Amino acid sequence: MPYYHDLRYLGATDAALPASPQEAELEAVPDPHAELDYLVRFTVPEFTSLCPVTGQPDFAFLMIDYVPDGLILESKSLKLFLGAFRNCGAFHEDCTLTIAQRIIGAVVPKWLRIGGYWHPRGGIPVDVFYRTGEPPPGVWIPDQDVPSYRGRG
Repeated sequence: MPYYHDLRYLGATDAALPASPQEAELEAVPDPHAELDYLVRFTVPEFTSLCPVTGQPDFAFLMIDYVPDGLILESKSLKLFLGAFRNCGAFHEDCTLTIAQRIIGAVVPKWLRIGGYWHPRGGIPVDVFYRTGEPPPGVWIPDQDVPSYRGRG
């Protein structure tokens, strides 16, 4: 485990929530199975941010899929990054695409897909989807299987 010595969050008990997503640091580590193509999925059922107009809370179920290309995302840094949106005013599209772009910048994956399944604002659910292109051949990419809004549960 020699490559973990530079990580700021892994194992740290005093890791505070960043004040904003811009201040949050996403950490990456070398992929211990870089010779293989495989999918990593992060499921975030309780993502929150604020409406940039009203300041009211917005809630989403996020599903983030990526195929590593030499680096993997350290999950505690992802948790703190996502938590930094809690007090951030941004539209659903901005939150979802900012998350995708920051992950791309941190690990430069072979492929990334994010589904932002947002709970209704003003009676209308807004779902936001992004992917970087076609996944590598032979990688099992399961469906996200998040139902259209009907209480989502």
